[in-house]
Amino acid sequence: MPFFYYDSYYLIFVIPALLIATFAQVKVQSTFKKYTTVLSRRNKTAAEVVRQILNQNGLQAVSIERVSGNLTDHYDPRTNVIRLSDSVHDSTSVAAIGVAAHEAGHAVQHATGYTPIKLRNTVLPIANIGSSLALPLVILGFAMSFEPLVSAGIILFSALVLFQLITLPVEFNASRRAIQTLESNYILDEEELSASKKVLSAAAMTYVAAALVSAMQLLRLVLLSGNRKRR
Repeated sequence: MPFFYYDSYYLIFVIPALLIATFAQVKVQSTFKKYTTVLSRRNKTAAEVVRQILNQNGLQAVSIERVSGNLTDHYDPRTNVIRLSDSVHDSTSVAAIGVAAHEAGHAVQHATGYTPIKLRNTVLPIANIGSSLALPLVILGFAMSFEPLVSAGIILFSALVLFQLITLPVEFNASRRAIQTLESNYILDEEELSASKKVLSAAAMTYVAAALVSAMQLLRLVLLSGNRKRR
């Protein structure tokens, strides 16, 4: 998310973070692809595994739908639906089962009132505003030399960073729930669990990298604003 002019802070802080984020995306795609070839010995599809986990947690009302794309899997708490991507829904691979169980973990989090989920939902409206308005406000404030606009943009962007930081424990917990459930219900054996863990760990790193990019961008904005104030 560069500005309309070049500054050294972007090169020093943001570019390295973007490179890390790019590596994380490549890593999760390659890890998922690698373990899609490892099929579960119990031959359950990812959708069947999700249904089993949901039923065991009394979440029969949560439905499962197919969504197009690759790794577009998500849980939608507004409609109480888990959507599994084309590459996951009918797959019996340990990669697909791990991803699907992770989404079931999110459904369980919402049903049990997991505290970080509540915090994330509280910050979400401000974060949504920040994602669309923060940088335009900062740019406009710099262009007009109007510090209040810059400060407002930085505050809104801070909400976005906070949202991404709160997202980290939510994602880590969902993955931990997934692995524990797959193990305790004997859905995957020890070797298969190890492969699923690698997929989920790679996926978790994409959230860490995204938070890092935003944090570095926020640091850049604060430093640019501070430099202007000292002039």
